[in-house]
Amino acid sequence: MTNVLICGIGGQGTVLAAKLLDAAAINAGLTVHSAETIGMAQRGGSVTSHVRIGENCWSPLIPFGQADAIIAFEMCEAVRNLDYLKKDGLVVVNRKIIRPVNSILAGKNFDEGEMLACLKSRSCNVITVDTDSICSELGSSKVVNTILLGTAVRHGINGITMENVVEAVMSSVKEKFVDLNIRALNS
Repeated sequence: MTNVLICGIGGQGTVLAAKLLDAAAINAGLTVHSAETIGMAQRGGSVTSHVRIGENCWSPLIPFGQADAIIAFEMCEAVRNLDYLKKDGLVVVNRKIIRPVNSILAGKNFDEGEMLACLKSRSCNVITVDTDSICSELGSSKVVNTILLGTAVRHGINGITMENVVEAVMSSVKEKFVDLNIRALNS
């Protein structure tokens, strides 16, 4: 069983990333179960997707302490969902920090160094990705999801290859965006 938690803010593409991972698992001949919490997505709220790959899965939700990987589209969301990560699980996190509205109103700031220290206290396998720079190079800010998914697959999601994900992109993404998304996967 491989458990992957994908988290971010509504509108960042977390749900598509989960659907691509689901399709990649199916392409690899694996059993997959997934569930999303997307109720606040339209308001910029937290969005999480649970993806469970393998046999003998009785629930689509990942129990605390059982995620093999967290793919976080935003650093605060990585910290918020850290209880799901198993000891020394993989964390792929976007360096971007999006401050919640309530913290802006309260005048609170978030420190990247403190958040990274928190993540590294739970895992020695934390990979930060500067998606803003990569998106700038690719000419689109709409591929953060495939950048992070590609990074996670390259660093090890059991049973999933980059070829499985490319096949998922080709069958799930509008044709005019396939090339861009494949370049993002490989960046």
